[in-house]
Amino acid sequence: MHPRRVGVLVTVAALTAGLSACGGGEKTYSSVVEKAKETKKLVIGVKVDQPALGLKKPDGTMEGFDVDVARYIAKELGVPESGITWKETISKNREPFIQQGQVDLVLATYSILPERKEKVTFGGPYVVAHQDIMVRGDDTSITKVDDIKGKRICQASGSNSYKRITDPPPNGRAIETQLVPAGSYGECMERLKGKTLDAVTTDDLILAGFAGQGGGTFKILGDPFTDEKYGVGMKKGDTATCNAVNAAIAKMYQDGTGQTLAKKWFGSAQGLTLPTAAPPAEGC
Repeated sequence: MHPRRVGVLVTVAALTAGLSACGGGEKTYSSVVEKAKETKKLVIGVKVDQPALGLKKPDGTMEGFDVDVARYIAKELGVPESGITWKETISKNREPFIQQGQVDLVLATYSILPERKEKVTFGGPYVVAHQDIMVRGDDTSITKVDDIKGKRICQASGSNSYKRITDPPPNGRAIETQLVPAGSYGECMERLKGKTLDAVTTDDLILAGFAGQGGGTFKILGDPFTDEKYGVGMKKGDTATCNAVNAAIAKMYQDGTGQTLAKKWFGSAQGLTLPTAAPPAEGC
């Protein structure tokens, strides 16, 4: 074949391939808020095994405080509930899911921490929890934080809560314990119930949900020792969405929805102080 004709054919083929790539792939958006506006759809990562926060019911529907807050935010971004796809998200895959684009937003008891800010951007917080300790209802040997010295505590995969006990000051309390690994807080509760560990330490809102489901099987010490700011995780640098989420959270408390949801899901838990206004935003 003539060399010039070969060159023409190669050029045409390359151009055709380029057009196919432009037209055949899924459209990308500059921000989650732009995607929400144009498609009326969002993929939101939530926990599915935490009562009162993020729980998947037997019929497949989702319920809980985080879930309801996610619904509110999505609506403010222009996405109806029918446009939300819920994706099960556990502590250890929150950052990977955001970075890989598997989810648009994450509301999964996601505490805003400096090391996490290096990987993702946070909107919020939408509520502030406080770390506490839960034990079996018949356990009288643990009544305060210091009593868990030498005890078996749960180390949930991807969670930093146990470090607030074991790490040295100022971030922890330098209490020596026996760490018992578990895949999730749901598994922690099963192990606590089965007496293969002595205590579960994490945010009081998480513990309150499990305690309420336990029917008196568990009790919370009521000895809080940290502030845990629950944020909305999104791709690093998505400032437009962060600002939109913060506006939605502010509105949620201004119109009374935030307070109503907190009372709905945590109002029966003893020792909890429910929010009366939106927590100060961290900034984007």
